[in-house]
Amino acid sequence: MSLSLYKKKRNFKETAEPAGKVKTQKSKLIFVVQRHKASHLHYDFRLELNGVLKSWAIPKGPSLNPEDKRLAMMVEDHPYDYKDFKGVIPEGNYGAGIVEIWDKGTYGALTKDKNADDEKLLKTGLKAGNLKFVLKGKKLKGEFALVKIKNNYGEKDNVWLLIKHRDEFATNEKYDSEKETPVNSPINKSLAGRGK
Repeated sequence: MSLSLYKKKRNFKETAEPAGKVKTQKSKLIFVVQRHKASHLHYDFRLELNGVLKSWAIPKGPSLNPEDKRLAMMVEDHPYDYKDFKGVIPEGNYGAGIVEIWDKGTYGALTKDKNADDEKLLKTGLKAGNLKFVLKGKKLKGEFALVKIKNNYGEKDNVWLLIKHRDEFATNEKYDSEKETPVNSPINKSLAGRGK
């Protein structure tokens, strides 16, 4: 996978974001969710695949309630090293604002196939626009799907939905990602200082 678009959008002399490379060693696949206060507060949902982090911006954040179908806009691939990034992206740079890690862990394909490893199954799902996986994070656990919205009107081709499957980790209660964020997080401190 190419990181050229990611690199093109950033000035690494000004931002501490990792320039990064494509990961080559094999290990458990990871995921990370970064809470990002840029022009708007949103959540960046990232899944390791092909040595990079496939990335979606989720305005309302993920949910553990299967009734919630969260809009997820696919964005450029990020380098594997981005999984640990937190801090401030300076004004005047792409995505300027504060980034903090909201959740992280490992993940794998929902279905198993003795003839294909997890990564191959996940790549097939991504290409088909129906990616099903199991998350093992601190906040996000269990089965999820990313489903691409197909349209015939020449609109954006990067619109997906993040949906929680009904399993032992699902809830029927209203789920708000913001309530799962520490009050003293860097973004919350910044928002409080500005009076939101």
